[in-house]
Amino acid sequence: MGEHARRRRGLLVVGAGVLVISFDALLIRLAAAGAWEVAFWRGALMALSLGLIWALLGGRRRGAGRMPRGPVLAAAALLGVNGCLFVLAIMHTTVANTVVILSTAPLFAALLTRLFLGEPVAARTWGAIVICMIGTVAVFAGSLHAGGLGGDLAALAAALNFGALLVLLRRHPGLPRIPLVGAGGLVMAVLSLPFAAPLGLGTESYAVLALMGLVQMPLALVLITRGTDYLPAPEVGLMILVETLLGPLWVWLGIGERPASITLAGGLVIVSTLVAHGWAGLRAGHAGNR
Repeated sequence: MGEHARRRRGLLVVGAGVLVISFDALLIRLAAAGAWEVAFWRGALMALSLGLIWALLGGRRRGAGRMPRGPVLAAAALLGVNGCLFVLAIMHTTVANTVVILSTAPLFAALLTRLFLGEPVAARTWGAIVICMIGTVAVFAGSLHAGGLGGDLAALAAALNFGALLVLLRRHPGLPRIPLVGAGGLVMAVLSLPFAAPLGLGTESYAVLALMGLVQMPLALVLITRGTDYLPAPEVGLMILVETLLGPLWVWLGIGERPASITLAGGLVIVSTLVAHGWAGLRAGHAGNR
């Protein structure tokens, strides 16, 4: 597959994953459950659904024994910790605060890529990160007053964690994503269980959690992590910034948690920059194939 085709496929795969995951914050709020209960059921159901899918794939299971153990364990741990941190952030600060702080993930990914992989980061990617950070400051200014310090710190830790995950997956592109994300769900459930009371929820809560754990999160994470096979980690992280706009928008439309006007303006800057960056990358890849 040519570089241009790989980039186009990567953009489509990651874009679909980001759209699916952008409903995450709304579903967490609709679950009407505690942070640890949400984290436990999301992780347990993700592990269950993806474990069954992987088992049904049959022949691919033979490749699991040849996977490098260290990277698999590290990636599963990062995924599990990231899931817990995201839920804690959503529960203890505003959705806008959470997704805005998470938008620093591509900066961490770029720095870690350069530091650990020695992989050059394109100038257009650095420029896009700088512009997106400006948009992020605008969003942050519009929502910080409603946020809590604990939730903000959890979101910052999640951003660093996710940047590290993208770099690890870029370094080991052959790791099968379905069992990896399922293992991350298992880690999330194990970490959450000591603090959770998972059997004390209402019927509606279980319905929302089932949607998250069995469909939304597995699909989104498999798509996003798969994108690192086609795109550099900083670019994957940069595309995830779209959630900075969509996440608060769905929460606003769904339960009336309205972002400030400056938040919407900053989100528009971010999305516009991402569109321009993706287009530039496709043109560069096309020119390189000539």
